[in-house]
Amino acid sequence: MNIRPVLYVIGLFLTVQSLLMLVPALYDLLIHDPGKYAFLWSAAINLLTGLILCVSCRTKEFSLKARQIFLLTNLTWVTLSGFAALPFWIQLDISYTDAYFETMSAITTTGSTVLSGLDTMNKGILLWRSLLQWLGGIGFIVLAVAVLPFLKVGGMRLFQSESSDWSEKVMPRSGSIAKRIVCIYLGLTVCCAYLFFLGGMNGFEAINHAMTALSTGGFSTSDNSMGQFSNPFIHWTATIFMLLGGLPFVLFVKFLKGDHKALTRNTQVVTFIQFLLLTWAGLSIWLFMHSNYSFWESLTLVAFNTTSVVTTTGYALTDYTLWGGFAATAFFFLTFVGGCSGSTAGGVKIFRFEIGAKLLMIQLKQLAHPRACFVQSYNGQQISSDILRSLIAFSFFFGLLVSLLTMLLSLLGLDLTTSISGAATAVANVGPGLGDIIGPAGNFASLPDSAKWLLSLGMLMGRLEVITVLVLFTPQFWKG
Repeated sequence: MNIRPVLYVIGLFLTVQSLLMLVPALYDLLIHDPGKYAFLWSAAINLLTGLILCVSCRTKEFSLKARQIFLLTNLTWVTLSGFAALPFWIQLDISYTDAYFETMSAITTTGSTVLSGLDTMNKGILLWRSLLQWLGGIGFIVLAVAVLPFLKVGGMRLFQSESSDWSEKVMPRSGSIAKRIVCIYLGLTVCCAYLFFLGGMNGFEAINHAMTALSTGGFSTSDNSMGQFSNPFIHWTATIFMLLGGLPFVLFVKFLKGDHKALTRNTQVVTFIQFLLLTWAGLSIWLFMHSNYSFWESLTLVAFNTTSVVTTTGYALTDYTLWGGFAATAFFFLTFVGGCSGSTAGGVKIFRFEIGAKLLMIQLKQLAHPRACFVQSYNGQQISSDILRSLIAFSFFFGLLVSLLTMLLSLLGLDLTTSISGAATAVANVGPGLGDIIGPAGNFASLPDSAKWLLSLGMLMGRLEVITVLVLFTPQFWKG
């Protein structure tokens, strides 16, 4: 395989990343914070490395084939995380392991953190964390195709390398679609920041939380996360934009192009919203009956926290594990659900549960009527054998990865609750786990370095939906 085009694009990404590092550097300069030097040094290293790759790997004819796209996707996320970790490492005087963990958590929009003292931390670092989540939410490859038109990538190959968006296959102009997605993403972020500002956040808080809410990342500028803000308007604004982040952005494009029923007739969108509403209702009634909260307070807390977990955002409004065993168990299982395909959310994705349920019903009908012929369809399309194979493979390896990570974390001396919830939240890209150590009120700082590297791998594989990473380890992938 010719990897020169892949390294050339990575060089371009590092060059762009060096320019992005100037954003927090300039902000630190404006507020007279010495943290700017960490970003300037990091930007210089990124720029130098990027230019070396661009100059040494440039080719006259440029194109990316399927295998190169998958290699590019994996190397992009790993390499950019490694270089984006430099400001954390230099400025905060933490180990490179902690810096890389924080960066991988940001870029994969997981939201797990090793940092504390956020309320008094360098503002540039907080802005950099949020910016990384915002960029990771939309996906580097999608963003690249939007701004680098010379990347000759086939339509669906582009989206399949970073997400599960198979549901909208008619995408003849991937570059045009990517540009519209980026514009919509930016527009929603601005709207969210404005509403947060109206709710009482200052400008810095509003911008940071807007980027991490829509990207379903969950990083905050305070150790108390969204609990820092008492205005319910802010909580409901965050809930709405987390929900929007969990919807397919391709459908937003169709909606703005005049197809105003694109969202309402999409099966997974309807199911996703129905699932959230039922969860809100059930847990709100339960919390109201088992606590001193009013029903409105119960609804606000439940709607915010369940949406945060289901969309894999990871914001914390309160420590829901203190609500009792039933609530903790419910939130653990909600960890795996995820949003819609083609969204910024992680998890298993709602469409896989839908297809699984349909296949179960068909199997039960087939047992009752062995000679009958049942058509397998979803969202107006026939469920092909390719989709079935993909669903079975993903589900199997997702569960296997969570189980394997749990075993390895247990071998490192972590307790069962920390091991299984840590593995689940890493692969599902949710953020906080369960228990006193990595629960909503804790963080991942006390975990051993080996556990942090394992969880970083879990975050990457979860964000790229497992198969994209595993394909690199097959002999067939490297054969000509």
